[in-house]
Amino acid sequence: MASIFSRIVAGEIPSYKVAETKDYLAFLDISPLTKGHTLVIAKQEIDYLFDLENALYLGLQLFAKEVAKGLKIATGKRVGVCVIGLEVPHAHIHLIPFTHMGEMNFANPKLNLDQTEFKEIAAKIAAAIEGG
Repeated sequence: MASIFSRIVAGEIPSYKVAETKDYLAFLDISPLTKGHTLVIAKQEIDYLFDLENALYLGLQLFAKEVAKGLKIATGKRVGVCVIGLEVPHAHIHLIPFTHMGEMNFANPKLNLDQTEFKEIAAKIAAAIEGG
């Protein structure tokens, strides 16, 4: 069965995309720790980050770097990076705008943003990445 992320890549499930290439996709986390919390994935479904082939792994890291630069411009905050790898069986990187360490805690309550807020922040991040 395809992961939820593979279903997003296939267009079966909508997402708030902020950047996309042939091999990678970045979209907003729908249960964010902070406004702008973004997930970066390789489109190829591989469960564990460190099982990615070297070229795909390095490409994912470089793609995440470009997304993080745009995220910093869009939010005005430093961007933290986290890889946990248990919640969805598809290698992914969390990019989380933050101002203090406590905001990087996954035990924190998640934000409850409405569709308009998601669309606005996604558009702002996408514009920052493109103009970056």
